[in-house]
Amino acid sequence: MKAAVLREFKKPVSIEEIELAPPKANEVLVKTAYTGYCHSDYNFIIGAFKFPIPLVLGHEASGVVEAVGPGVTSVKKGDHVVAAWMCPCGHCPECTSGKGHICRTSHEIHAAGTLMDKTSRLTDAKGNRLNHQTFVSGFAEYMVIPELGAIKIRDDMPLDQACFLGCCVPTGFGAVYNAAAVKPGDSVAIWGMGGIGLNVVRGAKLRSANPIIGIDLEGSKEAIAREFGATHFINSSKKDPVPIVQELTGGGAKFCFEAIGDPGAITQASWALGLGGQLTQIGLTPQEAMTGLPLAYTPIHCKSVVGTLYGNVRTHEDIPTLADMAMKGDFRLDKLISKKFKIEEINEVGDAMEKRQIIGRWICAWD
Repeated sequence: MKAAVLREFKKPVSIEEIELAPPKANEVLVKTAYTGYCHSDYNFIIGAFKFPIPLVLGHEASGVVEAVGPGVTSVKKGDHVVAAWMCPCGHCPECTSGKGHICRTSHEIHAAGTLMDKTSRLTDAKGNRLNHQTFVSGFAEYMVIPELGAIKIRDDMPLDQACFLGCCVPTGFGAVYNAAAVKPGDSVAIWGMGGIGLNVVRGAKLRSANPIIGIDLEGSKEAIAREFGATHFINSSKKDPVPIVQELTGGGAKFCFEAIGDPGAITQASWALGLGGQLTQIGLTPQEAMTGLPLAYTPIHCKSVVGTLYGNVRTHEDIPTLADMAMKGDFRLDKLISKKFKIEEINEVGDAMEKRQIIGRWICAWD
């Protein structure tokens, strides 16, 4: 099958014919329909995260079940599924305390580049092992994923929109609902108007937050930010957003969200908080990066900094619900898709990501 293989950090991705072994027990073979290009994929390519290479890229994917391994009961051939990149084991301390979104077992397996049994299903044309990207490896014609990561969704949801349920929708929307618990009337500022940031905006809109301030280095993203519900937009390449947020919110925002992984943006978001405010950090900075936070006022102003992964969602329970909401038009996912590309164009997509030219989400179409 055809797949995008990362062999060296900071080098072009190669499109290769590779082999995919059949699913083992409690695994599912999925024919990939669409795969979103997330900023995290770009971070994998540039080596911001030191995961084992060579690996098959991609973690935001949808498709149709082609076959199931022994013991699989939750899906069958023909089911439409979203591939989840966090597969709660149900046994580690995090899972047993209700925090499956930070499953310790999944984190360990991610770092190893394997599936749940600590082995890979992927080999290159020479028979050498290839690693999985966070269980999914969705930039390939087919995926073998754990049953725990095969989330069945309703058949009438367009699969080009469904791929977003694998990452940017639960990550952005869940940050608002679960990590921050935004209430009607709360003031919200969001740094980064990419796929995740726009879903933070949408979540804040659905929670009746006000104002909802979108912030980005690219003024070209103002229209889509307002389309998704932003009441204000700040081009941070031209203006310092901190005093503007403070003015619009009467002293500082109740909630600031950072959805880029940029240390400077995180610092700005911290300064823009009001008394008792919460900075919710979604974006992942490079592993070696340091971030300067003004903590002098944190105790006396009772401010907090909270990390969130995957929107703190329960994948099997929440993703089908998000699909129902999407089909009602709550997320405007048709507006999120701004380009469909073929896998042979993935390096050009990476260049566009580096130059901040992507508006909304670009997705790889496999048929």
